[in-house]
Amino acid sequence: MEASLDLVLPLMVIGYLSGTWLGALTVCRLAGVGDPRLAGSCNPGFSNVLRLHGRRLALATLMVDVVKGMPVLWLAMWLGLPPWGLGLVGLGVLLGHSYPAWHRFRGGKGVASAFGVMLVLTPGVALCCAALWMLLAWRVRTASVASLASATMAPLFSLWLAPEFAGVVIVFTLLVLTRHVLNIQRLGRGDESGI
Repeated sequence: MEASLDLVLPLMVIGYLSGTWLGALTVCRLAGVGDPRLAGSCNPGFSNVLRLHGRRLALATLMVDVVKGMPVLWLAMWLGLPPWGLGLVGLGVLLGHSYPAWHRFRGGKGVASAFGVMLVLTPGVALCCAALWMLLAWRVRTASVASLASATMAPLFSLWLAPEFAGVVIVFTLLVLTRHVLNIQRLGRGDESGI
């Protein structure tokens, strides 16, 4: 246990640091289109970039946010961390994305980053969530509905496909749902933006 903690804590810090790389900021700056946190929903994520600047920049944003935490997770797996340790490293990535210290803790909602983390730890769960997200986004044309439903279903998918990570996935789900409080309020008022 002590040996695992000695590895988990520094890897969790590395995960946090990797998570603070916000794909939307990098992609939009390189494209010369400004900070996405100043327009639209003001969220530095895939959906806002899609609304503001189209598919090409949105897909580039998605790619960065999905893959940025993978190297530290692969390292943690190679070092033989148990599921709880891998989960904490993944949580570090999500916390970095959602609350990046050098961006005044103004980060994204964590959906793409959570998908990337689960793609490494529980690929079956990640793919089920992605399929559900795409189906709902296509049917209801609202990213937040797709994200909330996918996050809510993730623990059930985990219990079915990767029960050893179910507790970890529940924590990821709670973080994603917490980051969507304003979206839930807008959905209740009927003024949530579509995609």
